[in-house]
Amino acid sequence: MAKSKNEIFFCTECGCESSKWSGQCPSCKAWNTMKEAPAMKSTAIKGASLASKRAAYIDKKPVALNDVVITTEDRISTGFNELDRVLGGGLVPASLVLVGGDPGIGKSTLLLQVCKNMSNNDVDVLYVSGEESLKQIKLRAQRVGKFSDKMQLFCETDLDIIENIIVTQMPSVVIIDSIQTMYRDSVESSAGSVSQVREATITFMRLAKEHGIAIFIVGHVTKEGTVAGPRVLEHMVDTVLYFEGDKNAAYRILRGVKNRFGSTNEIGVFEMVESGLKEVLNPSEYMISGRPESSSGCVVSCFLEGTRPMLLEIQALICHSNFGMPRRTAAGTDYNRVNLLMAVLEKRVGIQLGNCDAYINIAGRMKVNDPSIDLAIVATIISSFKNKEISSKMIIFGEVGLSGEVRGVSSPQIRVNEAVKLGFEVCIMPEVSLKAVKTSKNIKLIGVSTVNDLADKMFFFT
Repeated sequence: MAKSKNEIFFCTECGCESSKWSGQCPSCKAWNTMKEAPAMKSTAIKGASLASKRAAYIDKKPVALNDVVITTEDRISTGFNELDRVLGGGLVPASLVLVGGDPGIGKSTLLLQVCKNMSNNDVDVLYVSGEESLKQIKLRAQRVGKFSDKMQLFCETDLDIIENIIVTQMPSVVIIDSIQTMYRDSVESSAGSVSQVREATITFMRLAKEHGIAIFIVGHVTKEGTVAGPRVLEHMVDTVLYFEGDKNAAYRILRGVKNRFGSTNEIGVFEMVESGLKEVLNPSEYMISGRPESSSGCVVSCFLEGTRPMLLEIQALICHSNFGMPRRTAAGTDYNRVNLLMAVLEKRVGIQLGNCDAYINIAGRMKVNDPSIDLAIVATIISSFKNKEISSKMIIFGEVGLSGEVRGVSSPQIRVNEAVKLGFEVCIMPEVSLKAVKTSKNIKLIGVSTVNDLADKMFFFT
């Protein structure tokens, strides 16, 4: 049978439309992303309705850029310093924010706590749920805390009804949980499909821009970790936040991957407790808590997330292999990078690791790909191989090149200041970065230019 003309194919990556299926998207060139969905019905605009629309917008005129005034009061505080940092200083009115994450990671709990903080600060908030009933939300809200009357609940999935309620109530902030449950009758497809998700996003974007309402949208993620639905969903919103972390672990990381009003390098750290999510104001202290006092193969390093320094413990276990092919395992960092650093040690320092199993771990289930932890990984491998411990008051950071040289890192002063704040007394860092750091009587700075220098100096302070 011939294909119905009411069917059309959408690219789930870029939203490109096509009348026929193809293995590769003609727009973004992605493979196997064309999905079949019903086409949206087009309705002819009558002359009278077109005339009324022209009359409604006849008073609108362009505004000079220099005439637009921006003040710090234009941002709304969410009540969480960690979330405000990721958003760029607070929630911007008329913005559309997409929050994604794995099921059970805490997206709804975080936004419910944001509603509590804002409503207690006399901000009108509307929480629209398409997945839970009023009683179910009330049960979650009881363990979060006390809410004021500024917090309103509404359970509905019909876009027409939700749009009417938002325009009637005119709240300052709206939470949509979740975008995959919303639908419009005029679109002939089920909720969560490409057409419905795109239609819902366009509707909420129009409401946000026309009425100055800040809207949070909760989005489910796929197996690959991306937001379910067309990729155009992420292109249309102003900010995209991902809630990361193991749901069995205590901490969660909120990361901004797109932000039109701030940096995308900032992160927020939260801890899941009985009453909900709690801010971790000093993540460095949290990450290195419970360190062993005297053990080989352990050292603390520092990396940057945006402008924020974070300390973490790096562990290595090197032991002789009983098989012909040694095992190499890396948890929390790049496996190939670990193999590269071990090859550098064999070639430049002369440590024979070809018949050894190597296990590298970033404590606290953190995932770090920052090259500034290279020098610390090298130090732990040497320490474990020689079975000699590194001082618990020592911190090491720096990037290692293939010739064994130690390269400089960004913002060394910020890293040293974080180490001083947590009581570290010795810092081994790239020699080229020493001139950018002010000397301090609270910490001894040691510069190294090669991995051979590191091997000679790292055990002097045990």
